[in-house]
Amino acid sequence: MKDLKEFYEVGLKFHGHKCPAMPMGLRAGMAAMKTLGVERSQDKELAVLSETGKGHAAGCFLDGIMTATGCTYGKSNIEKRYFNKMAFTLIDQKTGRAVRVSLKPDFFEKALGSPFVQKRKAGVPPQDIEPAITDPLVERILNLDENAFLDIGPVHQVAVEKGKASFTAKRCEACGELTFVNKLRVSEEGKLVCMPCSGYKA
Repeated sequence: MKDLKEFYEVGLKFHGHKCPAMPMGLRAGMAAMKTLGVERSQDKELAVLSETGKGHAAGCFLDGIMTATGCTYGKSNIEKRYFNKMAFTLIDQKTGRAVRVSLKPDFFEKALGSPFVQKRKAGVPPQDIEPAITDPLVERILNLDENAFLDIGPVHQVAVEKGKASFTAKRCEACGELTFVNKLRVSEEGKLVCMPCSGYKA
């Protein structure tokens, strides 16, 4: 419980507002790590395949997952698939062992009917929703048995692709900005240029 409280404080500062979905993601990430028997990722030891999208509470859920697992966009060990589901798969990059975790459908449906979500539907920013509404929901998530709201799948094996990091950079011969060489392109004039200057569409 001590780790959960510590993670929650970090997650709250990182996320920026109090809401029920961030701690849901936090609990889900911690449950996935416990299932795999792994520690929080310091570098690229773990990876997350997130099924969340954007424009709804799944973004808050994902911030909780990132806080718990240490998988971040900066470390390039998280991928967002835009399935618009409250679900993700955590992968141990060393062994290929993985587990998928999602919110139980019944729990999720009830959560969408909460006073907090009704306020959000009415256009109230999350930080402006009364603590009398938000606080009890957050406390419930932090104290609820994980099996009451999470579906934790079986541990399974996945193929792990290990790429090499690039530490060599050269100046783009068009704009002059330093660019890692694995993203330089050869222009029609035969110059090494960055992707924006090349007109290349990723």
